[in-house]
Amino acid sequence: MEYRMAVKEDIELLMEVRLEMLRIVNELPDDFAFSDELTENSRQYFLQGNQSTSIAVENKKIIACASISYIEVMPTFSHPTGKRAHLMNVYTNAGYRRQGISCSLVQMLIDDAKKKHITEISLDATDSGRPLYTSLGFSDSDECMTLKLF
Repeated sequence: MEYRMAVKEDIELLMEVRLEMLRIVNELPDDFAFSDELTENSRQYFLQGNQSTSIAVENKKIIACASISYIEVMPTFSHPTGKRAHLMNVYTNAGYRRQGISCSLVQMLIDDAKKKHITEISLDATDSGRPLYTSLGFSDSDECMTLKLF
């Protein structure tokens, strides 16, 4: 198995695994067709967004992935660079789970974030993912509120 950062040439494989993950997370049927808007926006974000994606590849197929989106906000006392990140799309194909693959992929992204002087990484954890993130040093936070606009 090869662990590496995704490159533009991986786009079709990335889209395949992203849609697989979205079907599973949202409990959709295997033949569910996503909107052209979601598909194209996801494709463009992989190609042009301020993000990094780590992948595990076996037999020319991505069997696990994790992405981190980089954002910059006004610097604060506790985040003097204003550079933050959001971890998302951590996914491992069912046949490969509980082998430490996601842990390795997330650690690759944490290392990437450190090189970029990111001061905080946030994420939205599922109950099944929470132990992984806790083992990597993430903790629960009560400081965030959100407003959904759409």
